[in-house]
Amino acid sequence: MEQPAKILVVEDEMIIAANISMQLAEMGHIVLGIIPSGKEALNFIKNEVPDILLIDIQLKGPLDGIDTAQKMQEYNSNIAVIYITANNDEAYFKRAKATHPYAFISKPFKKLDLQRSLELTISQLQNNDDSFPQELNNARSTYILKDCLFIRHHDSMIKVDIRDILYIEADRNYCHIITSKKEFLLVCTLKEMEKNLPQKHFFRLHRSYIINLSRIDEIAGTHIVISKKAIPMAKKMRKELLKRLQTI
Repeated sequence: MEQPAKILVVEDEMIIAANISMQLAEMGHIVLGIIPSGKEALNFIKNEVPDILLIDIQLKGPLDGIDTAQKMQEYNSNIAVIYITANNDEAYFKRAKATHPYAFISKPFKKLDLQRSLELTISQLQNNDDSFPQELNNARSTYILKDCLFIRHHDSMIKVDIRDILYIEADRNYCHIITSKKEFLLVCTLKEMEKNLPQKHFFRLHRSYIINLSRIDEIAGTHIVISKKAIPMAKKMRKELLKRLQTI
């Protein structure tokens, strides 16, 4: 699939739907339609197949967004699903996870949140011929929202609050994401990870480490300390680090 993507918007709040449609058009994508209900969306897809289904989880009517995605996948599993939601309830997330969405976008969201989720989804569609899920590579194993990451862990997407991430350590073509609760291992380089992290929160301190600026406990001459872990600091990065800390 080449850009632009053909996108179907399923959203029952028409003001929000119109705003999304306008943003998609500005990005150069093709909006096939704006549909307010799950039933109408399923009928639409029978006649015209989108590349991406951008759907609100909490639709009014007998079918919510998750029900709609499940029924759609019964006869076409090649359409990428991106959920929009204002509800962070764990039960909703577990139901949605079973449909293997490509991304979640939390309301209210900025245009950049939408753009990044679409770029990640399109990149994955371009590099994978088979239907989702399958082993991903590089930084497509993470999905970035405003205040959290969804990190691929086995066959699941685990929600991790940005404030809980302590640091990320490189190990050849792998990255160890160290949080205050557990550790994740992803198949990607630190350079690829750096490109996909929100820069206002993270800083590459060393060729092998990216740190969460808000979790620094101590700055020494040659290293910093996060949660009792001494992390080496490249000499040339100390000045840049201090500049960043003055702005947060």
